[in-house]
Order: sequence, then structure tokens, then C-alpha cells
Amino acid sequence: MSALTAADVARIQRRTIGVLSTAQVLGGVAFGATISLGAVLAAHVSGDETFSGLAAAAVTFGTALIAIPLAGLARRRGRRLSLSTGMLLALVGVTLVVLAASVRSFPLLLVAFLLVGGGQAANLQSRFAAADLATDASRGRDLSIVVWATTIGAVLGPNLTGPGELLGDAIGMPPLTGPYVFTIVGQTLGIALYLVALRPDPLLTAQRVVAEASARSTAERIAKPDQARVARYAIFAVAAAHGVMVAVMAMTPVHLLHHGATLTIIGITLSLHIAGMYALAPVFGILADRLGRIATILLGQLLIAAALVTASFGQDSTSAVTIGLTLLGLGWSATTVAGSALLTEASSEARRTRRQGLSDFTMSMVGAIGAILAGVILGWIGYGGLSLLVSVAVVAVVALAPLGRAAMTAGRQQLSA
Repeated sequence: MSALTAADVARIQRRTIGVLSTAQVLGGVAFGATISLGAVLAAHVSGDETFSGLAAAAVTFGTALIAIPLAGLARRRGRRLSLSTGMLLALVGVTLVVLAASVRSFPLLLVAFLLVGGGQAANLQSRFAAADLATDASRGRDLSIVVWATTIGAVLGPNLTGPGELLGDAIGMPPLTGPYVFTIVGQTLGIALYLVALRPDPLLTAQRVVAEASARSTAERIAKPDQARVARYAIFAVAAAHGVMVAVMAMTPVHLLHHGATLTIIGITLSLHIAGMYALAPVFGILADRLGRIATILLGQLLIAAALVTASFGQDSTSAVTIGLTLLGLGWSATTVAGSALLTEASSEARRTRRQGLSDFTMSMVGAIGAILAGVILGWIGYGGLSLLVSVAVVAVVALAPLGRAAMTAGRQQLSA
């Protein structure tokens, strides 16, 4: 087998980004159609509206639990098998959702939503797959393109609820499960795309490139130093931004309803928030490549801080809350894109996928815990108080940034010595 040239790697990377982006659209449609009815279906099957939030919680915990095993599978067998396995688990989960609705079994429904989290875990891992063969100069951009592709699915998925109900009624599906036809189709196409088109596997190819480089000469055998401190900072920054985002976002509909906002206004607010999360990801990816990962993380924290201040002091204004939630999405995007790129390049090849799985596990768990605690905090000190309280996480990310930058600088000096 001949050695891979830089041109070969660049060609494979372009193909990989295309496949991953397309799969993100399919996965986003599937996930959006699933989540949009999750709370309603949970209330319907359980017969108690107080259990409606357990659907999203189950998906989030499922994402966390499946993230690390998927990363281990990627390390051993490559991204192709890992990503398709995650989507296959979600496909099984969706099938069980329909079955649970048919037999009115709430415990089975929660197990089904746990498995659905496998699809979200695969979607999260795909951004790291985009970085496997990327260079330092393009890692943020390549990663952000795949994140951006989620926008399409996130917008289309919830809007398939109406047509899905009509289709479900026509083919005799249980009530409220018609939209899951689109989920099943999206997951199936995504699995097929990964298995057929994600060749050669980006992670296995990246491992091959490292092995070939190490075999060429003594000079090239010097391994890239592992920057554990930087990696820990990246994991913390991404998880903190995600926890803040989920906590505030989850309580915004409740707060707006209490202030007389219509469901249409709430829908527009959440749509602008989602647009902030994904639509400008390529911009933040380019900034991460040109200005630096930590500088872009700090920009994200500035946006999150502005969002929290706006939402807190403007809590009685629907417009102010909408602006705050949009800024929150932008801050999350900047931090997640730059933090993911930083984690990838700060980790040695031997530790990279394990840490990526840990990062996805941590951010999902922090998000789930944040959503649960946010309801308690909202009842205690209100929406404005919640927004100010979670700003502690922003302060921590900013305060620890110099340590991460210093460790990265020391690592580069060691590599060039």
C-alpha cells in the first residue's frame, strides 16, 4: 500500500466533510421530528403532564451514556462503524417509541428515548470526525461546516409534525407518532450513507497518516506532546457553555408564558436561538483558525455574558428575552466550535477519541443536570436571578483561560525544541 500524500489526504477530507454534512441534515431532520413531540407523547402515554419533561431528559441522559462507548468503538473500528451504530441505536429507539405509544407503556417509552440519544451522540461525534484529517489551519472551519449542517435538519424536523400526523393517520399509526415516519426514514438513510460513503474512514486514515509519518525518519518520530491541561480546559469550556445554554433555554418558554407571550412568539424566540446556535458556526470556525481557539472561546463567553445580562435585566420584555436567547445561541456556537477544535489538537493521537467521548458525555450530563436544576432555581429566584446565577460558569471559563493558553504555548515550544 503506497503512502498517502498531502493531496490524497485533502481529497479524502473534502469527501468526508460532504458525507458528514449530508448525514447531519438527515440526522437533524430525524432528531428534530422526534424531540418536537417527545414531551407531548410522554404526557399522553403517562396520563400525567408532570412527566412530559422526562422525554427530553431521557434523550439527554441516553446521549451521555452512549457517547463514551461510541468513542471507544471509533477508536477501535473507525468513525464509519461508530456513527452508523449510534444512528442504528436511535432507529431501534424510535421503533420502540411507536410500540410504547401503541401499548401505552411509559417505562418502555423512556427506554426508547434513552436509545434515541444514540443518534444525538452520533451527531455530536460527527464534528470530531470532521477534524480527524483537518490541518491546524482548517480544523475550526471544517468542524464548523458539519455543525452548520445541523441547521437544516433542526429547522425542517419540527415542521414535519403536521404532515407526519396526516401520514400516520393514513397508515394507521398510533396517535402522535405519525412524524416518526420521517425519523425512521432519516435514520435509515443516514446509516446507509455512513456505511456506503464514509470510505476511507477518516479516523483510520488519520491513524495511518500518523504511523507513516513516524516511520519516515528519526526527526518525524517525535510525537506531538499531549496537552492534558489544555484538553481539560476545552472540555470544561464546552460543558460550561452547554450547561448555561440548556438551563436558560429550557426555562425561557415557561417564563414567556407567564408573561403573556403567545406560542407563536415563543416559537420565533426558540427559532432565533437555534439559528444562533448553528447558522453562524462557519464564521466562528474561521475565527478560531485565524484568531486562535482560546480567543474565540473568550468571544463566545462575551456573547453569553451579554445574553445573560440582557435576559436578566430585560426579563419583563419579550424582545429583550428574544435578543438574549439569540446571543446565547451565538455564544454557545463560538465556544463549542473553538473548544472542540482545541480539544482535538491538544490531545495526542492515542488519547484523542477517548477525550472526545468524555467531552460529549460531560456536556450532555451538565446539560441534563442544568435543565433539572433550572426549574428549581426559576421557582426560587425567578428568570432574572437564574440568568445571573449561571453567569458564574462564564466567570470560571474566562478566569481559567490563561492557564490553557500558557500550557498550549509551552507544548509548542517543546515540539519545536
